[in-house]
Amino acid sequence: MESVLAAGASLLAALLFIVSLRGLSSQRTAGAGNLYGMIGMAVAIIATVAATPGIRWLDVSLALLPGAVLGAVLAARVQMTAMPELVALLHSFVGAAAVLVGVGTLCDPAHGQGPMSMILLAEIHADVVIGAITFTGSLIAFGKLRGSIGGRPLLLPGRHALNAVLALCCLGLFGASIGNSADAALPLVLVAAGVAGLLGVHLVVAIGGADMPVVVSLLNSYSGWTASAAGFMLGSDLLIVTGALVGSSGAILSYIMCRAMNRSIWNVVFGGFGAEAPAASQAPPPDGEVRERNHDQVAASLGNAREVVIVPGYGMAVARAQHAVRDLVDRLRRSGKTVRFAIHPVAGRLPGHMNVLLAEAAVPYDIVLEMDEINGDLSHTDVVLVIGANDIVNPAAEDDPTSPIAGMPVLQVWKAGEVVILKRSRGAGYAGIDNPLFYKPNASMLLGDAKSSVEKLVHALPS
Repeated sequence: MESVLAAGASLLAALLFIVSLRGLSSQRTAGAGNLYGMIGMAVAIIATVAATPGIRWLDVSLALLPGAVLGAVLAARVQMTAMPELVALLHSFVGAAAVLVGVGTLCDPAHGQGPMSMILLAEIHADVVIGAITFTGSLIAFGKLRGSIGGRPLLLPGRHALNAVLALCCLGLFGASIGNSADAALPLVLVAAGVAGLLGVHLVVAIGGADMPVVVSLLNSYSGWTASAAGFMLGSDLLIVTGALVGSSGAILSYIMCRAMNRSIWNVVFGGFGAEAPAASQAPPPDGEVRERNHDQVAASLGNAREVVIVPGYGMAVARAQHAVRDLVDRLRRSGKTVRFAIHPVAGRLPGHMNVLLAEAAVPYDIVLEMDEINGDLSHTDVVLVIGANDIVNPAAEDDPTSPIAGMPVLQVWKAGEVVILKRSRGAGYAGIDNPLFYKPNASMLLGDAKSSVEKLVHALPS
């Protein structure tokens, strides 16, 4: 009976995780999705403890308490602009846990002194190697997102060959451990963990900071696969299913983001993503000049517009301007104007970063549209406000085949009647290239801190 109840609880937990992922796919259902995920995790813990003889609830509670406290403190204190690096840091915890569980499994006295099963050794090596890559790679991604590590890629000579050698070393260490006892295999597994950790560092340091959103998504996928490998190692169907859900959803998201940047996911997997130095553009300097406008002039344009589209970017996150933007939206909508948001898939430093910021400011979900949903409407939009975005609205992606971002799908804001770019300065975006949008005759710039600029626009508009 106990085994039947444990199997039923595991199935229930797996279903709750699936429903949770489905809920997280939409802003409207994200809160419920989080709740289902938490309930599923509680059910999984209860089922695992109940089905494992010899485990005391007191020991489990003491083990869970520090992590729960740490997680609550981090979640309460983190700023929305720091959410990407927090996610990367949490991925590193998953990788470290996988390595520790794999080593702990190998140290279990139940294996005895005889040769270990090759299948079990393969599961342990897979768990430890993927976990080590996830751990060190996530720490490097955390440092790049936080600014502690430079965003420029570190390109070592023969780096692809080095990656291949490190991967082959991990495979060779697995081969050397076959037929050995647990005690003899332990040093080989530890060395494999160290080699895989070095591989994780080298893979991520070779990727530019501008590409970290895809890296974070890919590391999320790695964390799922290492959990799934741990599930095979521990004989836990629930962990296998949960890891596969996380791994596959992270891989799908990485593919979607790569497609949005006109990149190949294979370049990400093999550590080439964003690592090549961009080719110099052969296009002539843009014609025209950058026009600057003041807050009253931009407010007048908004007052005369019927349809307004707002394109948020990382600059809005840095300035913490989302609440001021919500006030601007409310003021414009009260005056009878149609206001919508256009979200590029890689805006910000994390998948869905802009959606989370707007949801935090209680922006209505139905006016927040993805790039494919709104790009066709920009040609009959009166005014587009670009707040802290740059590369995702760069027409060079379509017009200049030699541009580093050539072929990348972008928001075609230049087709609108008027474009106003809110930026701190005229500087280039994260990709480090000039933006011809700034020189177009229907474009102008409102320079300054995004939050301050939007607040002044709100005050300049009629109540």
